Amino acid sequence: MNYRGVLAIYKFEMARTGRSLFQSVVSPVISTCLYFVVFGSAIGSRITEVDGISYGTFIVPGLIMLSLLTQSVSNASFGIYFPKFVGTIYELLSAPVSSFEIVLGYVGAAATKSIILGLVILFTANLIVPIQIAHPFWMLAFLVLTSITFSLLGFIIGIWADGFEKLQIIPLLIITPLAFLGGSFYSISMLPPFWQKVSLFNPVVYLVSGFRWSFFEQSDVAVGWSLLMIAGFLGLCMTLVWWIFKTGYQIKS
Repeated sequence: MNYRGVLAIYKFEMARTGRSLFQSVVSPVISTCLYFVVFGSAIGSRITEVDGISYGTFIVPGLIMLSLLTQSVSNASFGIYFPKFVGTIYELLSAPVSSFEIVLGYVGAAATKSIILGLVILFTANLIVPIQIAHPFWMLAFLVLTSITFSLLGFIIGIWADGFEKLQIIPLLIITPLAFLGGSFYSISMLPPFWQKVSLFNPVVYLVSGFRWSFFEQSDVAVGWSLLMIAGFLGLCMTLVWWIFKTGYQIKS
């Protein structure tokens, strides 16, 4: 393992966050606070509680997960796309670092940024509404696993994209709608029976539900299914990354 190589990539990506602190951290936190104020005030005045939990507190895990999904994908996709765009990726590929070490550096940095952002949002939300975490270990586990998984997805998108506009297609047209429809702001038990069944085909439901369980010990689906879903998606992303480096797809061509 070339630890110096991995650390160099990791430090470079983390330094980029420091140079664009407003865009990387401040802007997502402000956006999440606006979601919190709008949904908490507008909907919270009509729905005071969900399963015995005040609505303002109930939506906190969903807001964290929404930010986590979008920022993990965005950080990782831009991180690997920019070297492709300027051509420095060929220097990286010719350096004495393996494909695994390259992925470890980029994905590790993107996941770290997302985890920090999630914790900042959690701290900020705790200043507004009282939050108690029933299972801190599982909360951190879901936070870390989700960040790594969607950072891997972002890495794949960054390799696949051949233009800046393509970097936004999947996050804007797929991930964000799935997050909004995945129970981030409501419990799927509030939906009619037919739409409850349809919602179960949305993978984000399992992520939000498992993460919310770690806070309140309440979930829309069994926690085991949530863990199985994220483990399966993580395995799929790792397989796709392995295939990309094996075939040289969009890297060596």
